[in-house]
Amino acid sequence: MEECSHNCATCASGCSERQEFRRDEELMEKLLPGAGVKKVIAVVSGKGGVGKSMVTSLLAAEANRRGYRTAVMDADLTGPSIPAAFGVAGRARAGESFMYPVSTGSGIQLMSINLLLEDAAEPVLWRGPVIAGVAAQFWSEVLWDDVDFMFVDMPPGTGDVPLTVLQGLPVDGVVIVTSPQDLVGMIVEKAVRMSEMMKVPVLTLVENMSYYICPKCGEMEEIFGESHAAEQAAAHGIPSFIRLPINPDAARLMDAGRVEDIDCGYVSALADTVLCRFGDVPPRK
Repeated sequence: MEECSHNCATCASGCSERQEFRRDEELMEKLLPGAGVKKVIAVVSGKGGVGKSMVTSLLAAEANRRGYRTAVMDADLTGPSIPAAFGVAGRARAGESFMYPVSTGSGIQLMSINLLLEDAAEPVLWRGPVIAGVAAQFWSEVLWDDVDFMFVDMPPGTGDVPLTVLQGLPVDGVVIVTSPQDLVGMIVEKAVRMSEMMKVPVLTLVENMSYYICPKCGEMEEIFGESHAAEQAAAHGIPSFIRLPINPDAARLMDAGRVEDIDCGYVSALADTVLCRFGDVPPRK
């Protein structure tokens, strides 16, 4: 048996040490010499299908519009969608022992498994510890160029990759994405408890697909049921929440690889709930 490194994020032994879930600065992944990232924000969800990748993309695009140097790490390795949302294709370039991030049209830096595969439709059939190791490499083996805010698009749930990111990266805050259905109480609580165990603050609760505004009459309809955002935020001590509407136009733009073109009031309000916590990072322009 190999000597324990006390880094449970990439350990597959299943020993009792795995239950400690410690965040130890000495055990965290290190950036490459010359790379720089000031703030890391993880976007998480307790279940799939709630629009977590869209929220991640909207946050990155809005932060970039406000003059911050922005990056997205696509840590959802088995369901990567970030390159498609930004209209980025092709493959990332590699140096001797590192990779360069790929830049979008507006200069957002990206890294995703789909930027390393010959065929973007090729499935990633890897076991958890291997996937978690690749997520760690996206931090330690990519030459991130002087980033103010990095947004990490996490896979749903509380498995190997979320544990690796929250334990092995210097995450400054978590954004929890959910939807209005009644079962969200348990889902939100799981995400909150994971953040508490890792001692990472929850910045905001995002209730996606919260309502729909009829384009003809202007009436608001809660298609997926009554909103629980306010009560869930209050119950778990989350300092802010925001309700995002169902927006067919935004969905079409994201499907077309034009997420950077989605610029409306609720996107700005979403970014406000996150970026207001980081007054020590001034915009570049």
